[in-house]
Amino acid sequence: MARITVIGGGAWGTALACVVRRSGHEAIMWIRESEVVESINAGLGNPIFLPDTELEPDIVATSDLAAASANSDAILLVVPSQFLRRVVEDLRTGLQPGTPLVICSKGVEQGTCSLMTEVVTESAGSHPIAVLSGPTFAREVAAGLPTAVTLACENESVGQRLIDIIGGERFRPYYSDDPIGAEIGGAVKNVLAIACGIVTGKKFGDNARAALITRGLAEMVRLGLAKGAKFETMMGLSGLGDLTLTCNGAQSRNMSLGMALGEGRQLSDILAERRSVAEGVDTSGSMSTLAESLGVEMPICDAINRILHQNENVDDVIRTLLRRPFRAENPKLN
Repeated sequence: MARITVIGGGAWGTALACVVRRSGHEAIMWIRESEVVESINAGLGNPIFLPDTELEPDIVATSDLAAASANSDAILLVVPSQFLRRVVEDLRTGLQPGTPLVICSKGVEQGTCSLMTEVVTESAGSHPIAVLSGPTFAREVAAGLPTAVTLACENESVGQRLIDIIGGERFRPYYSDDPIGAEIGGAVKNVLAIACGIVTGKKFGDNARAALITRGLAEMVRLGLAKGAKFETMMGLSGLGDLTLTCNGAQSRNMSLGMALGEGRQLSDILAERRSVAEGVDTSGSMSTLAESLGVEMPICDAINRILHQNENVDDVIRTLLRRPFRAENPKLN
């Protein structure tokens, strides 16, 4: 039995703790909210972030970071991307040498425009790093419904060991040696999901959403290749797969936020009534800056940034997108 630490008590962290227990291993969760710690330890689930969902038995929760990470065989990092650096810096002093760190957060850091692998490398030092990403709704994973994901790690032996720990009949990780590609897919799709939500909220129809997903995929690939990712990674579960799920499901926090924007609501009002983080909001600004620094054109993602962070009118931004010059669709993803 391996001892696996899950850092983060949101819906996705809770679902991954269920995956670990279902695979026959010890799951210890580090959670900030004392009421969630108490509820999970009492066998009552996670009423704030994953309500009305029965969890696997014997998941242990604590607010003591050192106790949670002590003697851990692997650490699953499942905090919002903008808090990841601070949490890893707090975590690093208690880590055993060589403990794998599995990034389960999806985003681009504000200010630095760093990917999560870059953040963890800078904050934790010489630990093996993996990225877990793919088309997943937390509630379905917690319930044990069939799910497939990408587990990306440059060290194949570490990656395969992690797959052996968390894999099972209902949770199937596929190995990749391309962490950059895996995390680019997860970060970009969150921004594109907000765009698809706006399209849905505006009642523009299925044609428009399909077009946006396809052209959004082209943006994802352009950014990924500029950062050194592999094309095939972004055609897999952590790219196209995650994009397809998130842009077609109202369970998605990012898509539901976009739907509310498309219906005419204000961003501040939408965020005020939520406790869960829609990663695409913070990521959109830093991703646009990153793309510009790399000379990568991402008009859809940039449009979302202008709506969220530059107070531009939704209808005006949509009108500008629809009036872009016609161009060829070709294998270079122009």
